[in-house]
Amino acid sequence: MTTGRRGRLTVYLGAAPGVGKTYAMLDEAHRRRARGTDLVIGLVETHGRAATVAKIGDLEMIPRRLAEHRGSTLTELDVAAVLERAPEVVLVDELAHTNAPGSQHAKRWQDVHDLLDAGIDVVTTVNVQHIASLTDDVEAITGVRQRETVPDQVVREADQIQLVDLSPEQLRRRLAHGNVYRAEQIDASMSSFFRVGNLTALRELALLWLADRVDDALTRYRADHSIGGTWPARERIVVAVTGGPETETLLRRAARIAQRAAGTELLAVHVLPTDGLPSTPSATIAAHRALVESLGGAFHTVVGEDVPSAVVEFARGVNATMIVVGVSRHPVWRQALLGSSSAEIARLSGAIDVHLVTHERARVGVGVRSRYSSLSPRRRAAGWASALLVPAVLTAGLLAIGRDDVALATDAMLLLAGVVGVALIGGLWPAVVAAVVSNLCLNWFFTDPVGRWTIAEAENVFALGVFVVVAVAVASVVDLAARRTTQAYRARAEASTLAALSRSVLSGQDTAQAIVHRLAQTFAMSDVRLEERADDRGPWSVVAHERWVTGAESAPGPGGDGAEQTETEVLVDDRHRLVLAGRVLPASDRQVVEAFGAQAGIVLERRRLREQAAQAEVLERTESTRTALLAAVSHDLRTPLAAIRTAVDGLASPDVELDREDRDVLTATIADSTHRLERLIGNLLDLSRLQTGAVRPALRAASLEEVVPIAVEPWLADLTLDVPEDLPLVHTDPGLFERVVANVVSNAVRYSPPGAKVLFTASAARDAVELRVADTGPGVPDERKVTMFEPFQRLDDTSANGLGLGLAVASGLADAVGARISAEDTPGGGLTMVLTVPRDGMVP
Repeated sequence: MTTGRRGRLTVYLGAAPGVGKTYAMLDEAHRRRARGTDLVIGLVETHGRAATVAKIGDLEMIPRRLAEHRGSTLTELDVAAVLERAPEVVLVDELAHTNAPGSQHAKRWQDVHDLLDAGIDVVTTVNVQHIASLTDDVEAITGVRQRETVPDQVVREADQIQLVDLSPEQLRRRLAHGNVYRAEQIDASMSSFFRVGNLTALRELALLWLADRVDDALTRYRADHSIGGTWPARERIVVAVTGGPETETLLRRAARIAQRAAGTELLAVHVLPTDGLPSTPSATIAAHRALVESLGGAFHTVVGEDVPSAVVEFARGVNATMIVVGVSRHPVWRQALLGSSSAEIARLSGAIDVHLVTHERARVGVGVRSRYSSLSPRRRAAGWASALLVPAVLTAGLLAIGRDDVALATDAMLLLAGVVGVALIGGLWPAVVAAVVSNLCLNWFFTDPVGRWTIAEAENVFALGVFVVVAVAVASVVDLAARRTTQAYRARAEASTLAALSRSVLSGQDTAQAIVHRLAQTFAMSDVRLEERADDRGPWSVVAHERWVTGAESAPGPGGDGAEQTETEVLVDDRHRLVLAGRVLPASDRQVVEAFGAQAGIVLERRRLREQAAQAEVLERTESTRTALLAAVSHDLRTPLAAIRTAVDGLASPDVELDREDRDVLTATIADSTHRLERLIGNLLDLSRLQTGAVRPALRAASLEEVVPIAVEPWLADLTLDVPEDLPLVHTDPGLFERVVANVVSNAVRYSPPGAKVLFTASAARDAVELRVADTGPGVPDERKVTMFEPFQRLDDTSANGLGLGLAVASGLADAVGARISAEDTPGGGLTMVLTVPRDGMVP
């Protein structure tokens, strides 16, 4: 049965033998059959358990295949018999089983792969100790090395996984009652593999492994449905790493929190400044990365303009349930004025819990770079210089005008304008300094008493205070507007890029190669790769560890000139991922890259569908050719063979006396039939070579005098030739082009009326030479002129005079040698075949 779809795989997963996987599988089988599903048992291992045997009941069973090995007879799944029976669903027990030597596949899961490819749904069972990635853990727990394993991806990519769970105490009771092993095996099993500790650990392994699979499915669902909020499913802890001396304390504390709940994932994130330049030595970051990995976590580095926002954005992106941060190292006064990153993270976290960890470096003070400025170093330097120069220059100018000629309010407004100018140049903090300096200048030079810091009038105290507040407020607004403008430009550029990419993908003009190039250009990365799993069969690889190969790669970009490089991985789908090498990617850019990844997934899906469509077209054409060939061969090849056989029998018969004339007739019959067979077989071979791409033309300068006479020699009596001797040389393969001319002339002679001659002419054009073969036969309708060059098109001819391959071979060979063949109506009735072959020197 081939349904055009891949079968669905259902896996019953258990922590140990005897938990009831096979029984649960059989129970599902009875439910499906009751719903009318065509279901059979391919193989079920009962191990002599009475309850399992009874559960089989009247389910249809496929007989097992017998295999001889070292004098013993083994039974295996008969894949061929299942495929021949073609049920909707088949039960195949013990997925990790190793097949007997001499079987088609070494492993049973490979047999299951064949059944799924045939469109048959498979229900199977596997124990957690047989999953390849867990064999070391199982050996450490039980002391037993599992020899039969199944790759993780085989189980992970199942359409449905059912956990069959049983507590250790219940399983041991089943074992003691003889429901798992025979009586003589019970004591040994109870004291070894089936100890309570072993079963508890294996049960936890099964639950954790399945939780990983469920978490992957949840991640894909959230991505597919654009869900940005946090779903408190699996515990995932994010540690905000500053790179300071308190980092180790935070990481170890977070690891202890993670250990309280098995399966909790630990992630550390370090936020770099907006310009991407590391503020912490790379050796320190490397040490922290090693510590995180030793604690079983993963280390991530992102770029962010605002550290708290970047941390929270990252935590939401990974669906974290807790953020661990340290108490600020800044002094209390600075926290009171400017706030702290930990307090801002708590404010922004929303549904994510925030765990604040104290440490010995808390509130001792530390030099930090501003998180507010997104300006270049040159503009920041100009801002600090202008913070001192602008108030000084304005004050000097006002003093030159004269203190009595300008009111204090005017002085304050001019200096306020200078503060705004400083904010436009250098941002907030230079503007704050300019405001303080301007206030001091107002007080000293323009407020009575002049030349002293004291203020005589109370209203001037109020005016100077308002001046500082307004100056700082205006500077903040100007700086915020500048940053928001930068963000808006960036968002517009990203939206424009994604829109262009979407248009090109939807219009079919883009490729995976174009996507990686655009990614490298858009995000200024040194290299972008689109990788796919090395295994061609996806989850059915015998390789236990993932290996990736590059499917598309961007051209080398700016490599960073020795600067520290990092790689960012973005999963496109289960088989493909994007790897961006170069600078550290900002936290906000990860979402854009994921959008690029989604577009890449669309491109890959389109390419896969195109390849499948092309393969289906080839298969359909091959099947059509095979059908037509069989139908034609049954008649067209049998007729000359029958004539040859009759003539040979007549010549060889001792009972018939033949005179010379009769012998000549029979000999001529043999020669004519043999010639027809040679021509038919030659056309078949040519067609086969054309379809397999085996034709390799040797193009060169050639004269038609070495092609036309040989090609038309068998039909000279039926032709009128008009080929000038001064025709220019053509660029072709003389041998192959001779076959083209011969097939066209043969076709014209065949369809011409008796006694009518075929006109063969040649003429030179500007860049080609045209050969025209005109007959006066029945002609070809316009709607058939397109299909007449396809194989087995005999145009309603029912004579035993060919398979309808002549024009198909001629067209294919013409394409191979650079010529063109077309059909026109002959004036007065008939068909004219036009062969156009390029002149020598006209081909680049």
